[in-house]
Amino acid sequence: MASTRRARKSAGTPNRSITLFLIALFKLAKGMLLLVVGFGALRLLHRDVAVTVSHWVDILRVDPDNRHIHRLLTHVLAVTPAQLKATSAGTFFYAALLLTEGTGLLLRKPWAEYFTIITTAALIPLEIYELVHRLTAAKIVILAINVAIVIYLIARVRTRRRGQ
Repeated sequence: MASTRRARKSAGTPNRSITLFLIALFKLAKGMLLLVVGFGALRLLHRDVAVTVSHWVDILRVDPDNRHIHRLLTHVLAVTPAQLKATSAGTFFYAALLLTEGTGLLLRKPWAEYFTIITTAALIPLEIYELVHRLTAAKIVILAINVAIVIYLIARVRTRRRGQ
């Protein structure tokens, strides 16, 4: 009987390991992306933002008259150095949080599961608030992924606690 339970448990483990691995990669990818954004914001601090943005518009061959690009350029050019500092500080903090979650999950640390549940669940109300104010497909997908991560990790923690 015990050997049957072990066989059944080990058969389900690879799927659970893959899911945890994918969550870890998702968190690490978001953390790395935020690091790039944070360093980009810092690099803009002591430069003429208008010249830098114009340079990137030329390199990427983006139509500055496109209404979406024009709105983005208007917002970017209105950013002050104080806002850049605050943005980079917040970005680095959130990147550190995501990289900690991702690394802990990748190393299969139980504390990382609890940490990820708490931090991800705590930010879901903010994501819903953002979604209510500006509905986009990307925001819906990110919210759905984060809710799924929280549900999966809670189930995983509960299953592990029952097994003890």
